[in-house]
Amino acid sequence: MRAGVDKRGPAAVADGSVGRTISPASKGKAPRTARGEKTLRKILDAALLEFGQRGFHDSSIVGITSRAKVALGTFYTYFDSKEAVFAALVRDMSRQVRDHVAPDIEGSPDEIDRERRALASYLRFVFDHKEVYRIIDEAEFVDPAGFRTHYETAAARIATRLEEAVAKGEMRDDGALATEVRAWAIMGMNVFLGLRFGVWGRQDADLIAAHANSMLRKGLER
Repeated sequence: MRAGVDKRGPAAVADGSVGRTISPASKGKAPRTARGEKTLRKILDAALLEFGQRGFHDSSIVGITSRAKVALGTFYTYFDSKEAVFAALVRDMSRQVRDHVAPDIEGSPDEIDRERRALASYLRFVFDHKEVYRIIDEAEFVDPAGFRTHYETAAARIATRLEEAVAKGEMRDDGALATEVRAWAIMGMNVFLGLRFGVWGRQDADLIAAHANSMLRKGLER
């Protein structure tokens, strides 16, 4: 997800009903029942479509509740504003990406192959949830803290995997700074490959990941 491009006012730019983790706004009420969780999921999924298709400025709470088929009062049970549901959506989508990728990288023979699997899984996620790019882009202006956390958290997960690979002797140990640089570089590569081959044109996820992974293997292997 690139930096946003629409810088009007306090905001500027969108993974369907597939989420498993829900983060209600701080002033909202967390669901206490299965029915409440289902309702909150409907609101977040509707918000994804509303913000993803219309952008933050042109979206409205009424538009979200209409898509979710819930009453306006129901929305305010969980969120106190359009900004609040947007911030919750950014957190929710970040977790959806994490939860989608995690099972696909289990059982990898080494860390470099794990990054190949992670990229392929991410590309498949983007195929079906292109709105994620617009949401995260706009978050730079609507929810700056969430925008930064999204990337810092993703890079930290990659860095942890790289550190494990160094400890196993799979990669060169060039120090902590090198690990952080590599983690952010891998994340940046994945983001723009997702844009080119997931949003702007659909390509074979495994093939794209294999090409990208060959660079990592030749550059990072001991």
